[in-house]
Amino acid sequence: MDLILKYFPDLTERQKEQFAALPELYGDWNAKINVISRKDMDNFTEHHVLHSLAVAKVLQFKTMADIMDLGTGGGFPGIPLAIMFPDANFYLVDSIGKKIKVVQSVAEQLQLKNVTAEQIRAEQVERDFDFIVSRAVTDLSQFVGWVKGKISDTHYHKLRNGIIYLKGGDLEAELAPFRKKVRLFDIADFFEEPYFETKKVIYMPLQ
Repeated sequence: MDLILKYFPDLTERQKEQFAALPELYGDWNAKINVISRKDMDNFTEHHVLHSLAVAKVLQFKTMADIMDLGTGGGFPGIPLAIMFPDANFYLVDSIGKKIKVVQSVAEQLQLKNVTAEQIRAEQVERDFDFIVSRAVTDLSQFVGWVKGKISDTHYHKLRNGIIYLKGGDLEAELAPFRKKVRLFDIADFFEEPYFETKKVIYMPLQ
């Protein structure tokens, strides 16, 4: 919790309880299903929870905002963001059923009423959202194809509706087709841990 409070000191007591419960919940699940790399569990809070919360440094989701976490895996970034923004609605989807089972269990145990999780492929989702978030599930060009037509044209955040994507490494070639549209945020500007030195939040409006 100290690491999260270092950057988000104004959490409610309920949020503190929920964040504090995450390592044990995921540790228990990881013993049954390899949702997270076992070696990565040693850095779970930094590499998964805090990394997910970089989105919250870029944009504050408003009450009743609709956000889809596409390719959520074990629930990242969706679960930490749902804790951070209890008044927004989060739809966490993945094509792998055992991962969605974990997400549903974690959301239930944390009593996250603002989370719905479903095993479904991107092209089967037939509704739209204010923002679609994800954490490096594929090349951005392919991802944009997956979510085309799934962004609401009603805007009420400081950023126009679109994609908020977490990814690291050399992104120059991948982002070249979108150079005039994307906006990059260096996560190292938000968090001082060396792990974040090459990681970015990619924002792209789609309406």
